[in-house]
Amino acid sequence: MLTRSKVWLTNVILAIAFCGWLLGGCTPTSSTNASQSSSSSDNLATQAKPVLTNTSSKEMFDKLPHLEGLAKVELVVNGSPIIIEVNGNDAPITAGNFVDLVEKGVYDGLVFHRVIKSPQPFVAQGGDPQGKDPNFPVSGLGTGGFIDPETGQRRFIPLEIKLDGEDAPVYSKALGRSAGLSAPPVTLKHDRGAIAMARSQAPDSASSQFYIALADLEFLDGDYAVFGTVLSGMDVVDGIEQGDRIESAKVIEGAENLK
Repeated sequence: MLTRSKVWLTNVILAIAFCGWLLGGCTPTSSTNASQSSSSSDNLATQAKPVLTNTSSKEMFDKLPHLEGLAKVELVVNGSPIIIEVNGNDAPITAGNFVDLVEKGVYDGLVFHRVIKSPQPFVAQGGDPQGKDPNFPVSGLGTGGFIDPETGQRRFIPLEIKLDGEDAPVYSKALGRSAGLSAPPVTLKHDRGAIAMARSQAPDSASSQFYIALADLEFLDGDYAVFGTVLSGMDVVDGIEQGDRIESAKVIEGAENLK
């Protein structure tokens, strides 16, 4: 059995790994795709991204898909359904982006390219569109994002964190441990089964990659945008292995709330 100090140390190690390379914008891990991965990572770091303040958030809100209310999404993995409730009440832009990409078929056939279960259950991460190509090695995934066919540019969404008691989210600003808060009072928490957006160190670099928390990960609260939770099929999530694909993704309820 792990002692409290060992659990704390393990969480710190996982947090460092998560922030350093688990999320989008990781360094290349496959020599055969080093140039492509490096290029994607460089684009993620240097390409123009939306930068929001509380005074400018309304303008960006109008330009991006957003969800007014709740929706439910069904992911089918290994022949079994995972039902996710997507929360547009507390994370309208992040939830709207996800539902919009589901509606566009972006997630169909994509790979869970990072699944960490040891030394403790951590996350299952997927959503890199490069994984649509069955010949693209899983080891090379982690730097891709959704390219909007209308603009030819990658869609970025702002970091969106809502604090308890506040009427609206805070944008483009981490409010968790990276900001010196040990227990930020966030509305949407990293409880087991939470679904959140992966990003690089830049706050407004999330695009299409997401992760599902395999355990309570409160040390990530306030630094990454949670936008939903698994309602059923957590046993399916627990069984996901690296390389497993999302066979299909569809909105089964609340599609009319996407604006």
